[in-house]
Amino acid sequence: MWMLITTNRMSSQQELVLHASLVATGQSLVANLAAANCYKKEKHLDMEKNWMLVEKARVYYIAGFFLTVSPESVLKVAQHASANNRIFTLNLSAPFISQFYKEPLMKIMPYVDILFGNETEAATFAREQGFETEDIKEIAKKTQALPKVNSKRQRVVIFTQGSDDTIMATESEVTAFAVLDQDQEEIIDTNGAGDAFVGGFLSQLVYDKPLTECIRAGHYAASVIIRRTGCTFPEKPDFH
Repeated sequence: MWMLITTNRMSSQQELVLHASLVATGQSLVANLAAANCYKKEKHLDMEKNWMLVEKARVYYIAGFFLTVSPESVLKVAQHASANNRIFTLNLSAPFISQFYKEPLMKIMPYVDILFGNETEAATFAREQGFETEDIKEIAKKTQALPKVNSKRQRVVIFTQGSDDTIMATESEVTAFAVLDQDQEEIIDTNGAGDAFVGGFLSQLVYDKPLTECIRAGHYAASVIIRRTGCTFPEKPDFH
């Protein structure tokens, strides 16, 4: 299966692109969003040629980081998806999003069809929402049950946990999915593993594959990424 990727950029001379610093001995990330902070809705999303692309799409994915820059853009896309019964997906992205951008996050949540996050982001979200539980399955269940505008699509919540099981909550059940076995000595760089999981998941979702197959693809993509430096991938995948 092949995909054609179309990019529509907004030019700015003010900042460089995103860069990040990593501590080699642990999972500590310091991100500089840089150019992303210069985004202006009226100079990009609201332009007819760009909004036409939004109207043509049937699956949308936005990272939670964007809530720090242009929450009004996220809301516009989310509401469009809901009104037209399209699939809108969101990533919690980082614990500070749930802490310091709670208001815009919760304005978006009623429109979210699929929510992604990791165990740390899930725990922070639960504390901020007053869930009074540290059990990740319960957190996923409570998050799934939050108010939703489009009742035609019940929310799906997916929390990854590194080498531990991935948790998926639907309206009817909470399921755990084992990740692929990985030799610890093969792990080079975990930066981007969560994004790779989402990418793998969405690669199957756009082809209307079952959620279980989407998760399998997500696990595969993450397992490839962590064995390479940076969020890179081989020329040809071996996913079957």
